[in-house]
Amino acid sequence: MSETDPEGCDGVRMTWNVWPRSKVEASKCVIPLAATLSLLRPHPDIPPTLTYPPLRCRTCSVLLNPFSRVDFAASIWICPFCFNRNHFPPHYSQISPTNLPAELYPHYTTLQYSLPSPNPNPNPTPVFLFLLDTCLISDEFGFLKSALRQAIDLLPDNALVGFVSFGTQVHVHELGFSELNKVYVFRGNREIPKDRVLDQLGLSRRQVFQKGMMNNQPSAAVTRFLLPASDCEYTLNSVLDELQPDQWPVSPGSRPARCTGVALSVAAGLLAACNPGTGARIIALVGGPCTEGPGSIVSKDLSDPVRSHKDLDKDAAPYFKKAVKFYEGLAKQLVSQGHVLDLFASALDQVGVAEMKVAVERTGGLVVLSESFGHSVFKDSFKRVFEDGEQSLGLCFNGTLEINCSKDIKIQGIIGPCTSLEKKGPSVADTVIGEGNTTSWKMCGLDRSTCLTVLFDLSSSDRTNTPTAANPQLYLQFVTSYQSPDGQSVLRVTTVTRRWVDVAVSSELKAEARHCFPFLPPVQWELVQGFDQETAAVVMARLASLKMETEEAFDATRWLDRLLIRLCSKFGDYHKDDPSSFTLNPSFSLFPQFMFNLRRSQFVQVFNNSPDETAYFRMLLNRENISNAAVMIQPSLIAYSFNSLPAPALLDVSSISADRILLLDSYFSVVIFHGMTIAQWRNMGYQNQPEHQAYFRAFIYKAFAHLLQAPHEDAQIIIRERFPVPRLVVCDQHGSQARFLLAKLNPSATYNNAHEMAAGSDVIFTDDVSLQVFFEHLQRLAVQS
Repeated sequence: MSETDPEGCDGVRMTWNVWPRSKVEASKCVIPLAATLSLLRPHPDIPPTLTYPPLRCRTCSVLLNPFSRVDFAASIWICPFCFNRNHFPPHYSQISPTNLPAELYPHYTTLQYSLPSPNPNPNPTPVFLFLLDTCLISDEFGFLKSALRQAIDLLPDNALVGFVSFGTQVHVHELGFSELNKVYVFRGNREIPKDRVLDQLGLSRRQVFQKGMMNNQPSAAVTRFLLPASDCEYTLNSVLDELQPDQWPVSPGSRPARCTGVALSVAAGLLAACNPGTGARIIALVGGPCTEGPGSIVSKDLSDPVRSHKDLDKDAAPYFKKAVKFYEGLAKQLVSQGHVLDLFASALDQVGVAEMKVAVERTGGLVVLSESFGHSVFKDSFKRVFEDGEQSLGLCFNGTLEINCSKDIKIQGIIGPCTSLEKKGPSVADTVIGEGNTTSWKMCGLDRSTCLTVLFDLSSSDRTNTPTAANPQLYLQFVTSYQSPDGQSVLRVTTVTRRWVDVAVSSELKAEARHCFPFLPPVQWELVQGFDQETAAVVMARLASLKMETEEAFDATRWLDRLLIRLCSKFGDYHKDDPSSFTLNPSFSLFPQFMFNLRRSQFVQVFNNSPDETAYFRMLLNRENISNAAVMIQPSLIAYSFNSLPAPALLDVSSISADRILLLDSYFSVVIFHGMTIAQWRNMGYQNQPEHQAYFRAFIYKAFAHLLQAPHEDAQIIIRERFPVPRLVVCDQHGSQARFLLAKLNPSATYNNAHEMAAGSDVIFTDDVSLQVFFEHLQRLAVQS
């Protein structure tokens, strides 16, 4: 693990890279023991895929790994997790210290195996079932049909495609009947069970057998609805040409009758007829709230507003709990089938992302929220899903994750896009956080950016007399199996080790170490060096978001403040009741700043966001890697000027200058901010002056043109590499859209202290405290007796 690539080839980062040995000492660390795992992170150091099956320990099922001890003479390997002795099979008979298999190479801590498919009749190509909302105005409907045509062109020729449209009713289009547009209609005002969907479509096992298809493939009739892209492209384009916005009349003062929930049930029922193990995605394109049937979030009466955060807090959202329960049932069905729900929502109003969140997240689906189907956020993101090559998301299917731990390590649960498989074992903790009560999880869909947060606990028993007490190392193994985009079954194994630290021994060493490390506080200085403050900030953000959703009357700001005070009191260096003496080790120095920005972020401050936006932000926070999630919490800022090369700038209002351009990356949006003087010169066209003028002036104009162009080029690099595609905002100082930048900056200059600032400095009109005031209060509270 290097400084430039903290995740390395394993894709694993931990809050603490040195672990205390006891549960009591772990609780004193304040920040929980947690690991984040980027499941499919590509890395050049991962060795080629192995074509033979892995070896497993016969006691604990751990796979052979570089930390196993080997007796070459006896042809035995010892499992580092349970210390059981295992014999090598005959085809390993030639191994020696100079002829090692790939599993035993010290730097091959992550390996991939290619496995035979577990299904007797596997479908090597995934299924894409498009679900199209027709309750749209004509412009939005045109944007949507155009995006859908582009997606079909980008799909592999053998990928199976299906099409369902919905409005007041649900229409399942039979693409295998190309002579005319044949559809099956379902009423949208009542829930339709899976068996009834299959019966009506002629896909139930009984109906298929009656038609003479006695070849143990009852799902063959699905080919009427799911065809290879190359075979149905003409038919599907014809269907889109004929498709019109929903024709059912909408009375004045009413919302359209939109049966999103029933449409998703019908789509899930259609996919239930696929062969077991077939990877499939329901790609739902939704342009408004569900008002008809199960899953409704609001009434049809426009005078009835869509629920807000205040309504949810006061339990004044009559549709919310019932809709969430419906989507929980849909999520359970999709997980049992191994299928994914992707949600692309585009509307000026809310569409129900908060209610559908459970189904999207538990199936590992993608989510994109934008203002319009004609906006680049939707169009470019939707295109990225189907692109191949470097821009590919690497969509995989039917994933499972199994975690093996050293003895006395317990798993509390996972935060992220997965579902617990309820597999019990000695490593399951009593406390459950997120998806817990198991050592195995299901991920119907996963991709290159999928990242999970695993929270651990330690056994409460005394470990001083156990065999593991003498072992200075702990081990964790993450076993991920999935179906790759080309249909191949892959097993990816990552085994990592960290060091135990004995606090009792540590306390004896503290006095000896003080002369070597005078800046360290009188605590476990070994733990301090193993703290990953960036990972810790992201884990705390995910925990706070989870608690805000699952615990009533949870005050996230107060919880984070108390946690930070405890951490600084524990690991800071200070004299009691003397705030001026307080200092933090460099391993902790950035953490208070992360917490300051987290308190002000959209994850904690939901006042200015709708429940849909909050759900969207939190879903992406839970599934992105640490680097991206850290940018969501604390945006990056780059300054461009005539006098210097582009350089990082403080995330502070003092960074604004009339002769500067700022580039802010807050993950969800990228802001190019022109200082007042820069904006005036640009508006006067200085960058476009003819080149036949004096050499010196022409040089200045070219330099100005380059200065204007540089942040746009850097912004495009960010946009190309990210999914969902962020919103690009180009604004000027004192302009209306400058709020996108000002909202993220530290308000060191406000209307309260504007008289203290230099002339021409910008001011943020807010009552929020600045980082300096926040840190002063933190120092005072951390050093209290």
